[in-house]
Amino acid sequence: MTRHWTPLAAVYVCLAVLGLIGTWYFNVVAIVELRDFLGDLVSSGPAVSSISIDLLVVALAGSIFVIVEARRLGMRFGWLYVAGAAITAFAFTFPLFLAMRERRKTELARAEE
Repeated sequence: MTRHWTPLAAVYVCLAVLGLIGTWYFNVVAIVELRDFLGDLVSSGPAVSSISIDLLVVALAGSIFVIVEARRLGMRFGWLYVAGAAITAFAFTFPLFLAMRERRKTELARAEE
């Protein structure tokens, strides 16, 4: 069966690439400057801490969604998107999951025809 990219899936892949490049640019800067990444994340003032907690909660909710939705659609290795976020960034793995989810939904819809 041929898999087709929908325009929405292509948008999600573009966002995934943007998330990977954007986050890893600053990760490399932090590594080169020998920064305490987690320390900077939570101790740079209340505004940064607020944004950090906001994004962590969204990432947790998104991770639960990824696992549940992958199982519902019969997508294998859905947990890898969550694990991959720890190595890359959720800004990369979540849009990537959404792209693969879109492809899977298209595949399932075509199989019903």
